Amino acid sequence: MNEQLDPIPLFEISWTNKDVNTVTNSIKRGGYWAKGPYVDQFESKLEEFLNVDNALVVNSGTTALVSALHGLEINEGDEVIVPAFTFIATANAVRLVGAEPVFADIEPDTYGLDPASVKEKLTESTAAIVPVHPYGTSCRIDELVDLAAEHDIPLIEDAAEVLGAEFDSQKLGSFGDAAALSFCQNKIVPTGEGGAVVTDDDELAEQVKLYRSHGRASNDYFESSGSGDYAEVGTNIRMSDLTAALGCSQFDRMDELIQGRRQAANELSDRLADADGVRPHTSLDTGTHVYQLYTIELAEDINRDHMIETLENHNISSKVYWDPAVHQTEYYTRTKNDTPDLPITEDIASRVLSLPMYPNLSKAETDRIADAVIKAVNQ
Repeated sequence: MNEQLDPIPLFEISWTNKDVNTVTNSIKRGGYWAKGPYVDQFESKLEEFLNVDNALVVNSGTTALVSALHGLEINEGDEVIVPAFTFIATANAVRLVGAEPVFADIEPDTYGLDPASVKEKLTESTAAIVPVHPYGTSCRIDELVDLAAEHDIPLIEDAAEVLGAEFDSQKLGSFGDAAALSFCQNKIVPTGEGGAVVTDDDELAEQVKLYRSHGRASNDYFESSGSGDYAEVGTNIRMSDLTAALGCSQFDRMDELIQGRRQAANELSDRLADADGVRPHTSLDTGTHVYQLYTIELAEDINRDHMIETLENHNISSKVYWDPAVHQTEYYTRTKNDTPDLPITEDIASRVLSLPMYPNLSKAETDRIADAVIKAVNQ
């Protein structure tokens, strides 16, 4: 590694004194760190932004998916169609409610679920479809929503990477029966860890509220002299007020954070336009991209390992999202009865590489990244 060059990390969190002051306000309140006013504010901000009736914050994007599946009463004996080209949490959430993930193939333009492959995977046991919006832009959500409606199957969007992105002028995360959001540290609105379930289904929202807080039907546990009423089996996956405080302050800067990502992405794409065998991941014509990740697809004759090594030699981080695909991981190869045939998934997984992306990425840094990629291609 070239020690003379400053490192360019894969991501860097943009923060301001407002973040510090907002969290400090929550701390200085001296109470309601578990269930406080910033939780309500954060949920209200999400509801207004996404134009949904209910936003329920939890402690991670994974538990948001689990909560949505649980709220729709998906459990043992059910099948849920998911992509294998995703973070493993998408499939794990299905297993965590006792159901079985069924892997469908993706299509090569968006890297999202291929509606034709989903249709082939439908059975009488299919209880839900969980499409993923990869890297910061939409899958073919309109076709998948129509397919789910045609077969009267719930659709839960895994919208962990796309807060702020749109398809056909509608915010992603507002298309399905529910959606799961993530606020992990490299996401559009980062809070360290955190997630949310968003839905227009009031009954589903009530089930999520019960599930995230021990099945407690009463809301004012810390204000009441009683022990509360418990209506269902639940767990504790609440978001703390301190985390929600950070979510509120970061959310208020979301336009600025997305604009920074888009500017950096445009600079990279302009520089890489003439790099043979390098295709940046883009949005559909009717969609927008928030570049939670900036990912390039390499031609078959380009050695990805060499590209990673070249970037490392220039003190530039990179990462493969996701290879192996979920169906090829050790756990799922050991626990699935058959190996699905997913040729597009496996092909794309073998050729993608994510480059540094964050709101404060400078022009000098995007030039360095592009120069290193072009050098690797030319070699």
